[in-house]
Amino acid sequence: MSLRPLPYGPRSWFVYAAFLMIGLAAPAHAKDIHILAFGDSLTAGYGLKQGQGFAPQLEDALRRHGISAFVVNAGVSGDTTAGGRSRIGWTLDGLKQKPDLAIIALGGNDMLRGIAPGQTRADLDFILAELKRRNIRTLVAGMMAAPNLGPAYGTAFNRIFPDLAKKYGAPLYPFFLDGVTGNAGLNLPDRIHPNFQGIKQMVTRILPYILETLGKRS
Repeated sequence: MSLRPLPYGPRSWFVYAAFLMIGLAAPAHAKDIHILAFGDSLTAGYGLKQGQGFAPQLEDALRRHGISAFVVNAGVSGDTTAGGRSRIGWTLDGLKQKPDLAIIALGGNDMLRGIAPGQTRADLDFILAELKRRNIRTLVAGMMAAPNLGPAYGTAFNRIFPDLAKKYGAPLYPFFLDGVTGNAGLNLPDRIHPNFQGIKQMVTRILPYILETLGKRS
Protein backbone atom coordinates (compact mmCIF):
# COMPACT_ATOMS: atom_id res chain seq x y z
CA MET A 1 0.00 0.00 0.00
CA SER A 2 1.42 3.37 -1.02
CA LEU A 3 1.79 5.99 1.67
CA ARG A 4 1.42 9.00 -0.57
CA PRO A 5 -1.31 11.49 0.44
CA LEU A 6 -4.68 11.11 -1.19
CA PRO A 7 -5.69 13.88 -3.62
CA TYR A 8 -7.68 16.76 -2.26
CA GLY A 9 -8.36 20.40 -2.97
CA PRO A 10 -11.07 22.88 -4.03
CA ARG A 11 -12.59 20.45 -6.53
CA SER A 12 -13.13 17.87 -3.78
CA TRP A 13 -15.03 20.43 -1.71
CA PHE A 14 -17.09 21.44 -4.75
CA VAL A 15 -18.06 17.85 -5.47
CA TYR A 16 -18.85 17.29 -1.79
CA ALA A 17 -21.12 20.36 -1.74
CA ALA A 18 -22.87 19.21 -4.90
CA PHE A 19 -23.59 15.76 -3.50
CA LEU A 20 -24.72 17.31 -0.22
CA MET A 21 -27.20 19.48 -2.10
CA ILE A 22 -28.55 16.39 -3.84
CA GLY A 23 -29.19 14.93 -0.42
CA LEU A 24 -30.89 18.11 0.75
CA ALA A 25 -33.19 18.01 -2.26
CA ALA A 26 -34.47 14.50 -1.53
CA PRO A 27 -38.17 14.45 -0.56
CA ALA A 28 -38.94 13.36 2.98
CA HIS A 29 -41.70 10.88 3.80
CA ALA A 30 -42.45 9.04 7.02
CA LYS A 31 -41.39 5.68 5.57
CA ASP A 32 -38.14 6.98 4.09
CA ILE A 33 -34.77 6.16 5.63
CA HIS A 34 -32.15 8.91 5.53
CA ILE A 35 -28.49 7.95 5.85
CA LEU A 36 -25.45 10.19 6.06
CA ALA A 37 -22.26 8.66 4.61
CA PHE A 38 -19.60 10.81 6.27
CA GLY A 39 -16.08 10.05 5.16
CA ASP A 40 -13.26 10.62 2.72
CA SER A 41 -12.54 9.52 -0.87
CA LEU A 42 -13.89 6.04 -0.13
CA THR A 43 -17.36 7.52 0.35
CA ALA A 44 -16.90 10.42 -2.05
CA GLY A 45 -16.55 8.11 -5.06
CA TYR A 46 -13.06 9.23 -6.08
CA GLY A 47 -12.20 8.33 -9.68
CA LEU A 48 -15.65 6.91 -10.43
CA LYS A 49 -18.46 8.01 -12.70
CA GLN A 50 -21.57 9.53 -11.18
CA GLY A 51 -23.75 6.85 -9.66
CA GLN A 52 -20.90 4.39 -9.09
CA GLY A 53 -19.72 5.57 -5.67
CA PHE A 54 -20.52 4.24 -2.21
CA ALA A 55 -23.57 6.39 -1.50
CA PRO A 56 -25.52 5.65 -4.71
CA GLN A 57 -24.61 1.96 -4.64
CA LEU A 58 -25.69 1.69 -1.00
CA GLU A 59 -28.93 3.50 -1.77
CA ASP A 60 -29.63 1.07 -4.63
CA ALA A 61 -28.83 -1.94 -2.44
CA LEU A 62 -31.18 -0.78 0.30
CA ARG A 63 -33.95 -0.17 -2.21
CA ARG A 64 -33.50 -3.71 -3.52
CA HIS A 65 -34.21 -4.79 0.05
CA GLY A 66 -37.47 -2.86 -0.05
CA ILE A 67 -36.17 0.14 1.92
CA SER A 68 -36.94 3.61 0.58
CA ALA A 69 -33.50 5.02 1.31
CA PHE A 70 -31.80 8.32 0.62
CA VAL A 71 -28.05 8.30 1.20
CA VAL A 72 -26.31 11.67 1.39
CA ASN A 73 -22.74 11.56 0.11
CA ALA A 74 -20.78 13.55 2.68
CA GLY A 75 -17.39 12.29 1.58
CA VAL A 76 -14.46 14.62 0.89
CA SER A 77 -11.43 13.20 -0.88
CA GLY A 78 -8.27 13.58 1.17
CA ASP A 79 -10.16 14.31 4.39
CA THR A 80 -8.64 13.29 7.71
CA THR A 81 -10.51 12.87 10.97
CA ALA A 82 -9.47 16.45 11.75
CA GLY A 83 -11.19 17.58 8.57
CA GLY A 84 -14.27 15.61 9.55
CA ARG A 85 -14.20 17.18 12.99
CA SER A 86 -14.16 20.66 11.46
CA ARG A 87 -17.21 20.03 9.28
CA ILE A 88 -19.43 17.61 11.20
CA GLY A 89 -21.40 20.39 12.86
CA TRP A 90 -22.24 22.44 9.78
CA THR A 91 -22.85 19.30 7.74
CA LEU A 92 -25.52 18.15 10.19
CA ASP A 93 -26.93 21.67 10.52
CA GLY A 94 -27.30 21.86 6.73
CA LEU A 95 -29.42 18.74 6.42
CA LYS A 96 -33.15 19.34 6.18
CA GLN A 97 -33.84 15.81 7.35
CA LYS A 98 -32.19 14.42 10.47
CA PRO A 99 -30.40 11.20 9.51
CA ASP A 100 -31.77 7.90 10.73
CA LEU A 101 -28.19 6.68 10.56
CA ALA A 102 -24.74 8.19 10.15
CA ILE A 103 -21.96 6.00 8.77
CA ILE A 104 -18.59 7.35 9.92
CA ALA A 105 -15.80 6.19 7.61
CA LEU A 106 -12.73 8.26 8.35
CA GLY A 107 -9.16 7.48 9.39
CA GLY A 108 -7.61 6.10 6.23
CA ASN A 109 -5.87 9.37 5.38
CA ASP A 110 -4.67 9.76 8.96
CA MET A 111 -2.98 6.39 8.61
CA LEU A 112 -1.53 7.10 5.17
CA ARG A 113 -0.01 10.34 6.46
CA GLY A 114 1.28 8.78 9.67
CA ILE A 115 -0.75 11.10 11.91
CA ALA A 116 -0.34 10.24 15.57
CA PRO A 117 -3.06 7.76 16.61
CA GLY A 118 -3.79 9.87 19.67
CA GLN A 119 -4.81 12.77 17.46
CA THR A 120 -6.95 10.53 15.27
CA ARG A 121 -8.64 9.14 18.36
CA ALA A 122 -9.39 12.62 19.72
CA ASP A 123 -10.86 13.84 16.44
CA LEU A 124 -13.01 10.75 15.92
CA ASP A 125 -14.13 10.95 19.55
CA PHE A 126 -15.32 14.51 18.92
CA ILE A 127 -17.31 13.43 15.85
CA LEU A 128 -19.00 10.54 17.65
CA ALA A 129 -19.75 12.72 20.66
CA GLU A 130 -21.49 15.26 18.43
CA LEU A 131 -23.62 12.56 16.83
CA LYS A 132 -24.45 11.17 20.27
CA ARG A 133 -25.42 14.64 21.47
CA ARG A 134 -27.82 14.96 18.55
CA ASN A 135 -29.22 11.48 19.18
CA ILE A 136 -28.24 10.18 15.75
CA ARG A 137 -27.65 6.45 15.38
CA THR A 138 -24.13 5.79 14.19
CA LEU A 139 -22.26 2.95 12.53
CA VAL A 140 -18.48 3.15 12.81
CA ALA A 141 -16.66 1.87 9.72
CA GLY A 142 -13.22 0.92 10.94
CA MET A 143 -9.87 1.19 9.22
CA MET A 144 -6.70 -0.89 9.56
CA ALA A 145 -3.13 0.35 9.51
CA ALA A 146 -0.79 -0.77 6.74
CA PRO A 147 1.76 -3.34 8.01
CA ASN A 148 4.73 -1.24 6.88
CA LEU A 149 3.90 1.39 9.52
CA GLY A 150 5.16 -0.98 12.19
CA PRO A 151 3.49 -2.97 14.98
CA ALA A 152 3.43 -0.15 17.54
CA TYR A 153 1.63 2.26 15.22
CA GLY A 154 -0.66 -0.50 13.96
CA THR A 155 -1.72 -1.58 17.43
CA ALA A 156 -2.45 1.98 18.56
CA PHE A 157 -4.30 2.89 15.37
CA ASN A 158 -6.35 -0.28 15.02
CA ARG A 159 -7.69 -0.03 18.58
CA ILE A 160 -9.20 3.40 17.98
CA PHE A 161 -12.31 2.17 16.19
CA PRO A 162 -13.47 -0.66 18.47
CA ASP A 163 -12.63 1.40 21.56
CA LEU A 164 -14.71 4.40 20.47
CA ALA A 165 -17.54 2.29 19.10
CA LYS A 166 -17.80 0.66 22.53
CA LYS A 167 -17.56 4.01 24.32
CA TYR A 168 -20.50 5.43 22.38
CA GLY A 169 -22.54 2.25 22.12
CA ALA A 170 -22.26 2.28 18.32
CA PRO A 171 -22.08 -0.80 16.10
CA LEU A 172 -18.69 -1.42 14.51
CA TYR A 173 -17.98 -2.61 11.01
CA PRO A 174 -14.36 -3.65 11.60
CA PHE A 175 -12.74 -2.79 8.25
CA PHE A 176 -14.36 -0.59 5.61
CA LEU A 177 -12.11 -2.02 2.86
CA ASP A 178 -12.59 -5.65 3.86
CA GLY A 179 -12.19 -7.90 0.82
CA VAL A 180 -10.99 -5.04 -1.37
CA THR A 181 -7.53 -4.08 -0.13
CA GLY A 182 -4.80 -5.88 -2.04
CA ASN A 183 -7.13 -7.09 -4.79
CA ALA A 184 -5.98 -5.41 -8.01
CA GLY A 185 -9.20 -6.33 -9.79
CA LEU A 186 -11.25 -4.33 -7.28
CA ASN A 187 -9.11 -1.19 -7.27
CA LEU A 188 -8.26 1.68 -9.58
CA PRO A 189 -4.75 1.71 -11.06
CA ASP A 190 -3.49 3.68 -8.03
CA ARG A 191 -4.16 0.53 -5.94
CA ILE A 192 -5.65 2.69 -3.18
CA HIS A 193 -9.15 3.57 -4.33
CA PRO A 194 -11.80 0.96 -5.13
CA ASN A 195 -13.26 0.77 -8.61
CA PHE A 196 -16.95 0.18 -9.28
CA GLN A 197 -16.69 -3.52 -8.45
CA GLY A 198 -14.66 -2.72 -5.35
CA ILE A 199 -17.35 -0.36 -4.06
CA LYS A 200 -19.95 -3.01 -4.84
CA GLN A 201 -17.99 -5.44 -2.66
CA MET A 202 -17.80 -2.88 0.14
CA VAL A 203 -21.54 -2.26 0.01
CA THR A 204 -22.31 -5.98 -0.02
CA ARG A 205 -20.17 -6.61 3.05
CA ILE A 206 -21.31 -3.65 5.14
CA LEU A 207 -25.00 -3.95 4.22
CA PRO A 208 -25.92 -6.53 6.91
CA TYR A 209 -24.45 -4.24 9.57
CA ILE A 210 -26.47 -1.31 8.25
CA LEU A 211 -29.68 -3.33 8.13
CA GLU A 212 -29.11 -4.57 11.68
CA THR A 213 -28.41 -1.05 12.95
CA LEU A 214 -31.61 0.17 11.30
CA GLY A 215 -33.56 -2.73 12.83
CA LYS A 216 -34.26 -4.25 9.42
CA ARG A 217 -33.97 -7.88 8.45
CA SER A 218 -31.23 -8.77 5.96
